[in-house]
Amino acid sequence: MVPEARVAVAHGQMPEERLEQVMLDFLGGRTNVLVCTTIVEIGLDIARVNTILVEDAHFMGLSQLYQLRGRVGRSDRQAYCYLLYPRGVQLTEEAEQRLQAMHEFVELGSGFKLAMRDLEIRGAGNFLGPEQHGSLAAVGFDLYSRLLDEAVRELRGQMVEEAPEATIDLGVDAYLPEDYVADEGQRLALYRKLAAARTVDEADGVAEEIADRYGAMPEPVQHLAEIVRLRALARDAGVTAITREKERIVIKSAAGWTPSSEEERRLTVQFRGRLTSGSGALRLRTEGRFADDVEWIRQVLLTLKGLTRRREPTPA
Repeated sequence: MVPEARVAVAHGQMPEERLEQVMLDFLGGRTNVLVCTTIVEIGLDIARVNTILVEDAHFMGLSQLYQLRGRVGRSDRQAYCYLLYPRGVQLTEEAEQRLQAMHEFVELGSGFKLAMRDLEIRGAGNFLGPEQHGSLAAVGFDLYSRLLDEAVRELRGQMVEEAPEATIDLGVDAYLPEDYVADEGQRLALYRKLAAARTVDEADGVAEEIADRYGAMPEPVQHLAEIVRLRALARDAGVTAITREKERIVIKSAAGWTPSSEEERRLTVQFRGRLTSGSGALRLRTEGRFADDVEWIRQVLLTLKGLTRRREPTPA
């Protein structure tokens, strides 16, 4: 196919002197195609090499794939890494996740992110017990780490006040349809990522990943992404519930986060009668269009975030 190619072969069973000569020839440009085993995954640094093809990549671990990919792109030349597996082969769930991770994390310095994904795929073990086994599959690494941190602090008797988690029910369909994300494991993984999003930026990142992997988001997925963004804002604003009641959206603050009477008055003035207060909640008048409702809620939450500070619960 490429008659001008000068091909060399390298593997670990070769005599040391012969292997050294093969590598020196490749380094010096006397050969320009090296067919080899994974013996090259560590220690090979040839700036002019810009393409690597990895056969049967679905059998390899993330760290091994990362090391092999690192053999190219070691200069200012555009580099290419092709991870190959046989046509028609049925990938295991873990193999698919590993290859997807290699596809996602391509920017400089992505090794740490790949390590975190590897922990999610393989499991990180039982950190607090002697068994040293377990899996992160149920919750994902970020949420697992947060739960672990909370457990450690509780064991130490350290109680740290955290903002409330909001419940949001706007009366719309908000989910990942099966005909959009067909694989159940992938749907669960995406739900975990959405649940773990603590900021609007994190929610945006998950939404961008979903759109990049599965295409334009249908309406239920758009609704889900917006609700996750609102939940992140609500948490910072001390809001514990956002629900629809007929033509109003009720926004309830957690105990200790309720705005003062003066702050409520300023809010109602700012939103020119669209927002009212009473019975420990704010009520936002809406027109029933989801996109408009989300924007109004977002504005109220941002305003509350600016007003609200941690307070002691009001005595009964």
